[in-house]
Amino acid sequence: MTVMGKLHGLAMAGVVALTAGAAQAEPVKFEFWYGLTGDLSERIQDMCRTFNEGQDKYEAVCVSQGTYDAAIQNAIAAFRAKKHPTVLQVFDAGTADLMLSGAFVPAPELMEKAGYDVNWDDYFKGIANYYATSGGELYSFPFNSSTAVLYWNKDAFAKIGKTEAPETYEEVEEAARALKAAGYSCPYAYDVDPWQFMEQFSAVHNLPIATKNNGYDGLDAELVVNTTKFVDHVDFFKRMTDEGLFQLKEYGQARLQSFMSGECMMMQSSIADHGTVGKTIPQGTNWDVAMVPVWAGTERKNSLVGGASLWALAGKPQEEYDAAAAFFSFIAKPEQAEWWSTVTGYIPVTNSGFEYMKSQGFYDKAPYKGRETAIQSLTYTPPGPNSRGLRLGGYVQIRKEFRDSLTAIMAGDVGVQEGVDAAVERGNAILRRFEKTYPGKQFP
Repeated sequence: MTVMGKLHGLAMAGVVALTAGAAQAEPVKFEFWYGLTGDLSERIQDMCRTFNEGQDKYEAVCVSQGTYDAAIQNAIAAFRAKKHPTVLQVFDAGTADLMLSGAFVPAPELMEKAGYDVNWDDYFKGIANYYATSGGELYSFPFNSSTAVLYWNKDAFAKIGKTEAPETYEEVEEAARALKAAGYSCPYAYDVDPWQFMEQFSAVHNLPIATKNNGYDGLDAELVVNTTKFVDHVDFFKRMTDEGLFQLKEYGQARLQSFMSGECMMMQSSIADHGTVGKTIPQGTNWDVAMVPVWAGTERKNSLVGGASLWALAGKPQEEYDAAAAFFSFIAKPEQAEWWSTVTGYIPVTNSGFEYMKSQGFYDKAPYKGRETAIQSLTYTPPGPNSRGLRLGGYVQIRKEFRDSLTAIMAGDVGVQEGVDAAVERGNAILRRFEKTYPGKQFP
Protein backbone atom coordinates (compact mmCIF):
# COMPACT_ATOMS: atom_id res chain seq x y z
CA MET A 1 0.00 0.00 0.00
CA THR A 2 1.28 3.51 -0.81
CA VAL A 3 2.07 6.06 1.85
CA MET A 4 -0.99 8.02 0.74
CA GLY A 5 -3.07 4.89 1.03
CA LYS A 6 -1.79 4.26 4.52
CA LEU A 7 -2.53 7.84 5.59
CA HIS A 8 -6.01 7.59 4.12
CA GLY A 9 -6.56 4.36 6.00
CA LEU A 10 -5.37 5.92 9.26
CA ALA A 11 -7.60 8.94 8.71
CA MET A 12 -10.63 6.76 8.09
CA ALA A 13 -9.86 4.74 11.19
CA GLY A 14 -9.71 7.98 13.17
CA VAL A 15 -13.08 9.06 11.83
CA VAL A 16 -14.59 5.70 12.79
CA ALA A 17 -13.07 5.95 16.25
CA LEU A 18 -14.40 9.46 16.73
CA THR A 19 -17.82 8.41 15.50
CA ALA A 20 -17.87 5.45 17.86
CA GLY A 21 -16.72 7.69 20.70
CA ALA A 22 -19.51 10.14 20.02
CA ALA A 23 -22.05 7.33 19.85
CA GLN A 24 -20.83 5.97 23.16
CA ALA A 25 -20.44 9.34 24.91
CA GLU A 26 -20.73 9.09 28.64
CA PRO A 27 -24.02 10.39 30.06
CA VAL A 28 -23.95 13.55 32.12
CA LYS A 29 -23.94 12.48 35.75
CA PHE A 30 -25.48 14.41 38.62
CA GLU A 31 -25.82 13.53 42.29
CA PHE A 32 -29.10 13.48 44.19
CA TRP A 33 -28.74 13.30 47.96
CA TYR A 34 -31.77 12.31 50.02
CA GLY A 35 -32.61 11.64 53.65
CA LEU A 36 -34.62 8.41 53.56
CA THR A 37 -33.62 4.88 54.53
CA GLY A 38 -34.97 1.34 54.40
CA ASP A 39 -37.84 0.60 52.05
CA LEU A 40 -38.24 4.26 51.04
CA SER A 41 -34.58 4.44 50.08
CA GLU A 42 -34.99 1.34 47.93
CA ARG A 43 -37.94 2.92 46.15
CA ILE A 44 -35.89 6.03 45.35
CA GLN A 45 -33.19 3.78 43.96
CA ASP A 46 -35.85 2.11 41.79
CA MET A 47 -36.95 5.55 40.58
CA CYS A 48 -33.40 6.52 39.69
CA ARG A 49 -32.84 3.28 37.78
CA THR A 50 -36.04 3.82 35.78
CA PHE A 51 -34.92 7.34 34.88
CA ASN A 52 -31.44 6.21 33.90
CA GLU A 53 -32.68 3.30 31.81
CA GLY A 54 -35.32 5.40 30.07
CA GLN A 55 -32.78 7.61 28.28
CA ASP A 56 -29.02 7.65 27.70
CA LYS A 57 -28.18 11.34 27.99
CA TYR A 58 -28.18 11.72 31.78
CA GLU A 59 -27.43 9.56 34.80
CA ALA A 60 -28.79 10.22 38.28
CA VAL A 61 -26.47 9.07 41.04
CA CYS A 62 -28.79 8.81 44.04
CA VAL A 63 -27.22 8.58 47.49
CA SER A 64 -28.98 8.18 50.85
CA GLN A 65 -27.61 10.39 53.62
CA GLY A 66 -29.49 8.48 56.33
CA THR A 67 -31.81 11.17 57.70
CA TYR A 68 -33.24 14.52 56.67
CA ASP A 69 -30.99 16.30 59.18
CA ALA A 70 -27.90 14.46 57.95
CA ALA A 71 -28.74 15.26 54.32
CA ILE A 72 -28.75 18.99 55.07
CA GLN A 73 -25.68 18.96 57.31
CA ASN A 74 -23.67 16.84 54.89
CA ALA A 75 -24.67 19.08 52.00
CA ILE A 76 -23.54 22.19 53.91
CA ALA A 77 -20.12 20.65 54.53
CA ALA A 78 -19.89 19.47 50.92
CA PHE A 79 -20.93 22.89 49.62
CA ARG A 80 -18.05 24.54 51.44
CA ALA A 81 -15.69 22.04 49.83
CA LYS A 82 -17.39 22.50 46.43
CA LYS A 83 -18.29 18.81 46.40
CA HIS A 84 -22.02 19.19 46.95
CA PRO A 85 -24.75 17.37 45.00
CA THR A 86 -26.76 18.96 42.22
CA VAL A 87 -30.08 17.98 43.82
CA LEU A 88 -30.81 17.88 47.56
CA GLN A 89 -33.91 16.62 49.36
CA VAL A 90 -34.81 19.08 52.13
CA PHE A 91 -37.62 18.39 54.59
CA ASP A 92 -40.29 20.93 55.44
CA ALA A 93 -38.56 22.29 58.56
CA GLY A 94 -35.43 23.18 56.59
CA THR A 95 -37.21 25.33 54.00
CA ALA A 96 -36.57 28.69 55.69
CA ASP A 97 -32.86 27.97 56.05
CA LEU A 98 -32.49 27.07 52.37
CA MET A 99 -34.44 30.11 51.20
CA LEU A 100 -32.05 32.53 52.90
CA SER A 101 -28.89 30.60 52.07
CA GLY A 102 -28.79 31.76 48.45
CA ALA A 103 -27.16 28.42 47.69
CA PHE A 104 -29.74 27.25 45.16
CA VAL A 105 -31.18 27.81 41.69
CA PRO A 106 -34.92 28.63 41.84
CA ALA A 107 -37.03 25.93 40.24
CA PRO A 108 -38.62 28.17 37.55
CA GLU A 109 -35.21 29.48 36.46
CA LEU A 110 -33.78 25.97 36.31
CA MET A 111 -36.60 24.60 34.17
CA GLU A 112 -36.82 27.61 31.85
CA LYS A 113 -33.10 27.54 31.05
CA ALA A 114 -33.35 23.82 30.31
CA GLY A 115 -36.23 24.44 27.90
CA TYR A 116 -39.13 23.05 29.94
CA ASP A 117 -42.52 24.75 30.13
CA VAL A 118 -43.99 23.90 33.54
CA ASN A 119 -47.54 24.62 34.66
CA TRP A 120 -46.73 25.68 38.20
CA ASP A 121 -50.41 26.20 38.98
CA ASP A 122 -50.88 22.43 38.63
CA TYR A 123 -49.30 21.92 42.04
CA PHE A 124 -51.81 21.72 44.89
CA LYS A 125 -51.72 25.04 46.73
CA GLY A 126 -51.83 23.28 50.08
CA ILE A 127 -48.53 21.66 49.13
CA ALA A 128 -46.89 24.32 46.99
CA ASN A 129 -47.38 27.22 49.41
CA TYR A 130 -45.15 25.59 52.00
CA TYR A 131 -42.21 25.71 49.59
CA ALA A 132 -43.10 28.94 47.77
CA THR A 133 -42.18 32.57 48.25
CA SER A 134 -44.68 35.01 49.72
CA GLY A 135 -45.63 35.79 46.11
CA GLY A 136 -46.35 32.14 45.37
CA GLU A 137 -43.24 31.27 43.34
CA LEU A 138 -41.98 27.76 43.94
CA TYR A 139 -38.27 27.67 44.73
CA SER A 140 -38.10 23.87 44.98
CA PHE A 141 -40.03 20.87 43.69
CA PRO A 142 -42.54 19.27 46.08
CA PHE A 143 -41.58 15.60 46.23
CA ASN A 144 -42.51 13.13 48.96
CA SER A 145 -45.61 14.79 50.35
CA SER A 146 -48.04 13.74 53.06
CA THR A 147 -50.33 15.07 55.73
CA ALA A 148 -51.66 13.77 59.03
CA VAL A 149 -54.77 11.58 59.22
CA LEU A 150 -56.58 9.57 61.89
CA TYR A 151 -56.18 5.79 61.68
CA TRP A 152 -58.99 3.84 63.33
CA ASN A 153 -59.84 0.17 63.86
CA LYS A 154 -63.31 -0.40 62.39
CA ASP A 155 -63.69 -3.83 64.04
CA ALA A 156 -63.17 -2.34 67.51
CA PHE A 157 -65.55 0.52 66.78
CA ALA A 158 -68.20 -1.95 65.62
CA LYS A 159 -68.06 -3.57 69.04
CA ILE A 160 -69.01 -0.27 70.68
CA GLY A 161 -71.78 0.34 68.15
CA LYS A 162 -70.00 2.92 66.01
CA THR A 163 -69.54 2.81 62.24
CA GLU A 164 -67.98 6.22 61.62
CA ALA A 165 -64.66 7.71 62.62
CA PRO A 166 -64.75 10.49 65.23
CA GLU A 167 -64.79 13.96 63.67
CA THR A 168 -64.28 15.92 66.89
CA TYR A 169 -62.10 15.47 69.94
CA GLU A 170 -65.26 15.25 72.02
CA GLU A 171 -66.14 12.18 69.94
CA VAL A 172 -62.59 10.85 70.33
CA GLU A 173 -62.99 10.99 74.10
CA GLU A 174 -66.42 9.35 73.95
CA ALA A 175 -65.10 6.54 71.76
CA ALA A 176 -62.02 6.09 73.94
CA ARG A 177 -64.14 5.67 77.05
CA ALA A 178 -66.39 3.14 75.30
CA LEU A 179 -63.42 1.21 73.96
CA LYS A 180 -61.83 1.10 77.41
CA ALA A 181 -65.10 -0.16 78.90
CA ALA A 182 -65.24 -2.82 76.19
CA GLY A 183 -61.87 -4.18 77.32
CA TYR A 184 -59.43 -2.43 75.01
CA SER A 185 -56.42 -1.39 77.09
CA CYS A 186 -55.21 1.25 74.63
CA PRO A 187 -58.00 3.19 72.91
CA TYR A 188 -55.71 5.90 71.48
CA ALA A 189 -51.96 5.96 70.82
CA TYR A 190 -50.04 9.18 70.22
CA ASP A 191 -46.66 10.79 70.32
CA VAL A 192 -45.77 14.46 70.69
CA ASP A 193 -43.91 14.95 67.43
CA PRO A 194 -44.64 18.68 66.85
CA TRP A 195 -45.53 18.15 63.18
CA GLN A 196 -48.29 15.78 64.23
CA PHE A 197 -49.24 17.20 67.58
CA MET A 198 -48.87 20.97 67.29
CA GLU A 199 -48.53 22.07 63.66
CA GLN A 200 -51.41 20.07 62.18
CA PHE A 201 -53.65 20.97 65.13
CA SER A 202 -52.91 24.69 64.76
CA ALA A 203 -53.46 24.66 60.99
CA VAL A 204 -56.85 22.94 60.95
CA HIS A 205 -58.03 25.11 63.87
CA ASN A 206 -56.78 28.31 62.18
CA LEU A 207 -54.48 29.14 65.08
CA PRO A 208 -51.15 30.95 64.76
CA ILE A 209 -47.93 29.31 65.88
CA ALA A 210 -45.96 32.54 65.49
CA THR A 211 -46.47 36.22 64.74
CA LYS A 212 -45.76 37.77 61.33
CA ASN A 213 -48.11 35.30 59.62
CA ASN A 214 -46.20 32.33 61.02
CA GLY A 215 -42.93 33.96 60.03
CA TYR A 216 -43.65 34.60 56.36
CA ASP A 217 -43.63 38.37 56.92
CA GLY A 218 -40.37 38.73 58.80
CA LEU A 219 -37.42 37.14 60.58
CA ASP A 220 -38.47 38.99 63.75
CA ALA A 221 -41.43 36.62 64.26
CA GLU A 222 -42.09 35.29 67.76
CA LEU A 223 -43.76 32.06 68.85
CA VAL A 224 -47.21 32.53 70.37
CA VAL A 225 -48.52 28.98 70.51
CA ASN A 226 -48.52 29.23 74.32
CA THR A 227 -51.39 31.74 74.09
CA THR A 228 -53.77 29.73 71.89
CA LYS A 229 -56.19 26.83 72.29
CA PHE A 230 -53.21 24.54 71.77
CA VAL A 231 -52.53 24.79 75.52
CA ASP A 232 -56.02 23.44 76.25
CA HIS A 233 -55.37 20.67 73.72
CA VAL A 234 -52.19 19.66 75.54
CA ASP A 235 -54.10 19.70 78.81
CA PHE A 236 -56.74 17.40 77.30
CA PHE A 237 -54.14 14.87 76.19
CA LYS A 238 -52.49 15.01 79.60
CA ARG A 239 -55.81 14.27 81.35
CA MET A 240 -56.68 11.46 78.95
CA THR A 241 -53.22 9.97 79.46
CA ASP A 242 -53.54 10.13 83.24
CA GLU A 243 -56.90 8.31 82.98
CA GLY A 244 -55.34 5.56 80.84
CA LEU A 245 -57.52 6.36 77.82
CA PHE A 246 -54.57 7.61 75.75
CA GLN A 247 -51.08 6.15 75.72
CA LEU A 248 -47.91 8.04 74.84
CA LYS A 249 -45.93 5.95 72.37
CA GLU A 250 -42.76 7.93 71.84
CA TYR A 251 -39.99 7.65 69.28
CA GLY A 252 -39.28 5.23 66.50
CA GLN A 253 -42.18 3.13 65.31
CA ALA A 254 -43.83 2.58 68.70
CA ARG A 255 -47.08 4.37 67.90
CA LEU A 256 -47.37 2.79 64.47
CA GLN A 257 -46.57 -0.68 65.77
CA SER A 258 -49.15 -0.36 68.54
CA PHE A 259 -51.89 0.22 65.99
CA MET A 260 -50.74 -2.45 63.54
CA SER A 261 -50.43 -5.06 66.28
CA GLY A 262 -53.98 -4.45 67.48
CA GLU A 263 -52.88 -3.04 70.83
CA CYS A 264 -54.26 0.46 70.19
CA MET A 265 -57.46 1.29 68.32
CA MET A 266 -56.78 4.84 67.15
CA MET A 267 -53.73 6.88 66.26
CA GLN A 268 -52.84 10.01 64.34
CA SER A 269 -50.11 9.49 61.78
CA SER A 270 -48.91 10.43 58.32
CA ILE A 271 -50.79 9.18 55.27
CA ALA A 272 -47.36 7.95 54.15
CA ASP A 273 -47.76 5.14 56.71
CA HIS A 274 -50.86 3.84 54.91
CA GLY A 275 -48.92 1.32 52.85
CA THR A 276 -46.97 0.05 55.86
CA VAL A 277 -50.16 -0.44 57.85
CA GLY A 278 -51.81 -2.28 54.98
CA LYS A 279 -48.87 -4.67 54.58
CA THR A 280 -48.31 -5.28 58.31
CA ILE A 281 -51.68 -5.29 60.09
CA PRO A 282 -53.12 -8.83 60.47
CA GLN A 283 -55.01 -9.90 57.36
CA GLY A 284 -58.76 -9.49 57.73
CA THR A 285 -58.54 -6.52 60.10
CA ASN A 286 -60.96 -3.76 59.11
CA TRP A 287 -59.36 -0.35 59.46
CA ASP A 288 -59.54 2.99 57.72
CA VAL A 289 -58.33 6.60 57.81
CA ALA A 290 -60.18 9.88 58.30
CA MET A 291 -59.27 13.54 58.53
CA VAL A 292 -57.76 14.50 61.86
CA PRO A 293 -60.41 15.53 64.41
CA VAL A 294 -61.12 19.12 65.44
CA TRP A 295 -62.75 20.53 68.54
CA ALA A 296 -66.53 20.99 68.25
CA GLY A 297 -67.53 24.36 66.85
CA THR A 298 -64.34 24.73 64.82
CA GLU A 299 -64.48 26.02 61.27
CA ARG A 300 -62.01 23.51 59.86
CA LYS A 301 -59.16 24.67 57.62
CA ASN A 302 -56.79 22.73 55.40
CA SER A 303 -54.10 20.62 57.05
CA LEU A 304 -50.37 21.10 56.49
CA VAL A 305 -48.16 19.21 54.09
CA GLY A 306 -45.29 17.18 55.46
CA GLY A 307 -42.36 15.48 53.80
CA ALA A 308 -39.79 17.20 51.65
CA SER A 309 -39.00 19.02 48.44
CA LEU A 310 -36.10 18.86 45.99
CA TRP A 311 -33.71 21.79 45.59
CA ALA A 312 -31.15 22.41 42.85
CA LEU A 313 -28.01 23.66 44.57
CA ALA A 314 -25.93 26.50 43.12
CA GLY A 315 -22.43 26.22 41.71
CA LYS A 316 -22.89 23.43 39.18
CA PRO A 317 -22.34 23.46 35.39
CA GLN A 318 -25.33 24.01 33.12
CA GLU A 319 -25.17 20.47 31.77
CA GLU A 320 -25.86 19.13 35.28
CA TYR A 321 -28.79 21.52 35.63
CA ASP A 322 -30.12 20.25 32.30
CA ALA A 323 -29.85 16.73 33.70
CA ALA A 324 -31.60 17.75 36.93
CA ALA A 325 -34.38 19.42 34.92
CA ALA A 326 -34.89 16.22 32.94
CA PHE A 327 -35.11 14.31 36.22
CA PHE A 328 -37.63 16.77 37.67
CA SER A 329 -39.71 16.51 34.50
CA PHE A 330 -39.60 12.71 34.78
CA ILE A 331 -40.80 12.54 38.39
CA ALA A 332 -43.61 15.01 37.63
CA LYS A 333 -45.27 12.76 35.06
CA PRO A 334 -48.71 11.48 36.18
CA GLU A 335 -47.68 7.88 35.54
CA GLN A 336 -44.66 8.36 37.79
CA ALA A 337 -46.85 9.96 40.47
CA GLU A 338 -49.05 6.86 40.44
CA TRP A 339 -46.05 4.55 40.75
CA TRP A 340 -44.61 6.61 43.62
CA SER A 341 -47.92 6.56 45.50
CA THR A 342 -48.32 2.84 44.86
CA VAL A 343 -44.97 1.85 46.32
CA THR A 344 -44.71 4.36 49.19
CA GLY A 345 -48.02 5.78 50.44
CA TYR A 346 -47.05 9.36 49.64
CA ILE A 347 -49.61 11.42 47.75
CA PRO A 348 -49.53 13.08 44.30
CA VAL A 349 -48.41 16.71 44.45
CA THR A 350 -50.23 17.91 41.32
CA ASN A 351 -53.86 18.04 40.34
CA SER A 352 -53.06 16.33 37.03
CA GLY A 353 -51.37 13.47 38.86
CA PHE A 354 -54.34 13.08 41.20
CA GLU A 355 -56.86 13.17 38.35
CA TYR A 356 -54.83 10.63 36.38
CA MET A 357 -54.75 8.28 39.36
CA LYS A 358 -58.50 8.61 39.84
CA SER A 359 -59.03 7.86 36.15
CA GLN A 360 -57.00 4.67 36.57
CA GLY A 361 -59.17 3.57 39.50
CA PHE A 362 -56.24 3.85 41.91
CA TYR A 363 -58.36 4.86 44.90
CA ASP A 364 -60.89 2.13 44.23
CA LYS A 365 -58.31 -0.58 44.87
CA ALA A 366 -58.35 -2.05 48.36
CA PRO A 367 -54.69 -1.39 49.26
CA TYR A 368 -54.98 2.30 48.39
CA LYS A 369 -58.56 3.13 49.28
CA GLY A 370 -58.59 5.95 51.81
CA ARG A 371 -55.46 7.72 50.66
CA GLU A 372 -57.59 10.30 48.88
CA THR A 373 -58.48 11.50 52.39
CA ALA A 374 -55.11 13.24 52.50
CA ILE A 375 -55.92 15.24 49.36
CA GLN A 376 -59.32 16.12 50.83
CA SER A 377 -57.62 17.34 54.00
CA LEU A 378 -54.91 19.36 52.24
CA THR A 379 -57.42 21.01 49.92
CA TYR A 380 -60.27 21.40 52.41
CA THR A 381 -59.94 25.19 52.21
CA PRO A 382 -57.55 27.49 50.34
CA PRO A 383 -54.44 27.96 52.50
CA GLY A 384 -54.68 30.93 54.84
CA PRO A 385 -52.12 32.74 57.00
CA ASN A 386 -52.30 30.01 59.67
CA SER A 387 -52.60 27.02 57.33
CA ARG A 388 -50.15 27.62 54.50
CA GLY A 389 -47.12 26.59 56.52
CA LEU A 390 -44.31 27.92 58.69
CA ARG A 391 -41.40 30.13 57.70
CA LEU A 392 -39.32 30.04 60.86
CA GLY A 393 -35.54 29.83 60.95
CA GLY A 394 -33.86 27.14 63.00
CA TYR A 395 -37.13 25.23 63.07
CA VAL A 396 -35.43 21.84 63.30
CA GLN A 397 -34.10 22.88 66.72
CA ILE A 398 -37.41 24.50 67.69
CA ARG A 399 -39.24 21.25 67.02
CA LYS A 400 -36.83 19.48 69.36
CA GLU A 401 -37.51 22.00 72.12
CA PHE A 402 -41.25 21.42 71.82
CA ARG A 403 -40.91 17.65 71.73
CA ASP A 404 -38.78 17.71 74.89
CA SER A 405 -41.22 19.99 76.72
CA LEU A 406 -44.31 18.05 75.66
CA THR A 407 -42.71 14.78 76.72
CA ALA A 408 -41.94 16.29 80.14
CA ILE A 409 -45.54 17.52 80.45
CA MET A 410 -47.01 14.10 79.71
CA ALA A 411 -44.60 12.51 82.19
CA GLY A 412 -45.81 14.90 84.89
CA ASP A 413 -42.40 16.54 85.30
CA VAL A 414 -43.75 20.01 84.53
CA GLY A 415 -47.15 21.68 84.36
CA VAL A 416 -48.94 22.19 81.03
CA GLN A 417 -48.74 25.99 80.77
CA GLU A 418 -45.28 26.05 82.34
CA GLY A 419 -43.98 23.47 79.90
CA VAL A 420 -45.40 25.13 76.79
CA ASP A 421 -44.14 28.53 77.99
CA ALA A 422 -40.65 27.08 78.42
CA ALA A 423 -40.67 25.65 74.88
CA VAL A 424 -41.77 29.01 73.50
CA GLU A 425 -39.05 30.85 75.43
CA ARG A 426 -36.31 28.53 74.17
CA GLY A 427 -37.77 28.58 70.67
CA ASN A 428 -37.81 32.36 70.57
CA ALA A 429 -34.14 32.39 71.59
CA ILE A 430 -33.42 30.20 68.55
CA LEU A 431 -35.37 32.60 66.34
CA ARG A 432 -33.36 35.57 67.61
CA ARG A 433 -30.07 33.79 66.90
CA PHE A 434 -31.30 32.99 63.40
CA GLU A 435 -32.31 36.63 62.87
CA LYS A 436 -28.80 37.79 63.82
CA THR A 437 -27.31 35.34 61.33
CA TYR A 438 -29.13 37.12 58.49
CA PRO A 439 -29.15 40.80 59.50
CA GLY A 440 -31.34 42.97 57.32
CA LYS A 441 -32.65 40.07 55.25
CA GLN A 442 -36.23 39.09 54.55
CA PHE A 443 -37.78 35.93 53.21
CA PRO A 444 -38.59 36.20 49.50
